[in-house]
Amino acid sequence: MLITFEGIDGAGKSTQVMKLKRYLQERGREVLALREPGGTPVAEEIRELLLESRNDITPVGELLLFAASRAELVQQVIRPALENGNDVILDRFYDSTTAYQGYGRGLDLDMLAEINRIASCSLVPDVTFYLDLTPEDALMRKFSEKSLPLAFESEELDRMENSGLDFYRRVREGYHKIGGENPNRIIIIDALLSPSEIHRKIISSIDALCTKTA
Repeated sequence: MLITFEGIDGAGKSTQVMKLKRYLQERGREVLALREPGGTPVAEEIRELLLESRNDITPVGELLLFAASRAELVQQVIRPALENGNDVILDRFYDSTTAYQGYGRGLDLDMLAEINRIASCSLVPDVTFYLDLTPEDALMRKFSEKSLPLAFESEELDRMENSGLDFYRRVREGYHKIGGENPNRIIIIDALLSPSEIHRKIISSIDALCTKTA
């Protein structure tokens, strides 16, 4: 089973990935939790370039770097794990590319769809959990100080996070459009709910999916 988590930075994806991994492992399933970009030596180097570099990267260059990282991860790790009957949980997958580089950066969506298909080897998640959060709430969580100015511009943020509030508003709108186009795969959850309540919603969906596919 391929399970993906989506949402803007600060939505709580990493927490829910780990909670779900433990839940599935406790039920005797073999589980691999991964993040994008990353997961292989090459992909981790690309991650550092994409997030930590202070150099300008064009939108197309950014897109292709994310795609290259994904291709490495899918071919070297994800497909072999799925073929061995393992569950794979991903913190981000190609929906992030559509939301960030498509709606956020304004790249052509048809071009993105083809690049996503190639980089992912046509893999489609069994279920995707989108944790919905406004950019303003995400920034509050990042700094945990409501007195700070609401602007995604700080040396404490990585290159992607420094793209600005308007960028993240477009990304969030994009996620909602993607969710509307894929209602059978994407489950939208309010990220302002408590972590335990979000987890309950997730495992309820997972249990229903496992029953359906059993």
